[in-house]
Amino acid sequence: MMETLNPEGFLVQRMSKGVEMFIGVAEDPAFGPLITCGAGGILAELMKDVSVRVTPITRSDAYEMVKELKAYKLLEGYRGGEKADVDSFVETLLRISYMIEEFPEIAEMYCNPVMVSSEGSEVVDVKIRTRKNA
Repeated sequence: MMETLNPEGFLVQRMSKGVEMFIGVAEDPAFGPLITCGAGGILAELMKDVSVRVTPITRSDAYEMVKELKAYKLLEGYRGGEKADVDSFVETLLRISYMIEEFPEIAEMYCNPVMVSSEGSEVVDVKIRTRKNA
């Protein structure tokens, strides 16, 4: 690759594993910031499995959001799969909710996928749109 592409360097990351989930934030004209979560990756479009709340959310709200999803069964270790760390995904939801409240210049955020495994949760890809005059 060095000879063919002549790059300035490489970035090597470890492979993420777990259940693909997503967390999103969007502005509703009537309610303000909404936070969503659901099945991530290609399942986001296929299943349309989404839970929505007005921010800020509480820990109880976040658990309710996750548990009402069809994808919750995957997090629980469906058909012999590894049980995922749901608490870490809930914590990620809470931190994003807090961040949206603290930084009103964030208009939209889309984290997909958020990989949730027995070892915790990690946001693999995130897109953020800010307001121009915040």
